[in-house]
Amino acid sequence: MILAVVAIGLLAGVLGAILGLGGGVVVVPALEFVLPLFGHTIPLKQAVAVSQVGVLAVGLAGTAGYLRQGLIRARTGYLLSPYTILGGVAGSWLGLHLPAKAVATVFAVLLLYSAYTLLSGLKRVEVERTPSRLVPPAMTFSGIMSGLLGIGGGTVQVPVMNLLGGIAIRQAIATSTFIMGLTAVANALVYSASGQLDFRVAAALALGVLLGARGGTVLAARISAQNLKLFFSVLLIFTALQLLWKYWA
Repeated sequence: MILAVVAIGLLAGVLGAILGLGGGVVVVPALEFVLPLFGHTIPLKQAVAVSQVGVLAVGLAGTAGYLRQGLIRARTGYLLSPYTILGGVAGSWLGLHLPAKAVATVFAVLLLYSAYTLLSGLKRVEVERTPSRLVPPAMTFSGIMSGLLGIGGGTVQVPVMNLLGGIAIRQAIATSTFIMGLTAVANALVYSASGQLDFRVAAALALGVLLGARGGTVLAARISAQNLKLFFSVLLIFTALQLLWKYWA
């Protein structure tokens, strides 16, 4: 079972670093669907709690790689991270009190909307634009989703920074990776205090994520911006359909 968690972490780390996600879009469904094959089940709330540690690991490993490539807009990250941190604490509290079906449904709807926003701008030329005033509240919302769903917030942050903030997709992904690491610290503390965090599973996941994220930042530099958006969107749609099938079928 532990080896399976490490493998999940590897995949989450690679995809998380490439797409600017915390890996939660992989981790939470995988823990839900894969671990039962090894005779171990984990409630959705515990999966979200464990995913927060994976998000932190992606943030640390991914940020190191993107800093070397000069892609992170640090000033933007520092300005926006307080919004995501406050939202993350609020979202973590909601995650501990809402029923699993409600959390899964919100997760699926968010993923589908994020995929739509990226696909709608797939052929848009990357140009610097004046940031919209909607960016701070949208980033707060991303923090809430991060705490509630254990997804790192990249599914919201990347489209927001790219489409509303006028930041090129590669820089948006890198900056999102930086921000999610800061947000995940607060989220993980909330879930740990509630007793929902399984440290053994979290440690195995973090190991896989750290290894995967190092390779992911290298791969990201070799993939075109348009392909990044397309791959990101397909992944979001697939995950959303999985969750809706499990909780509503």
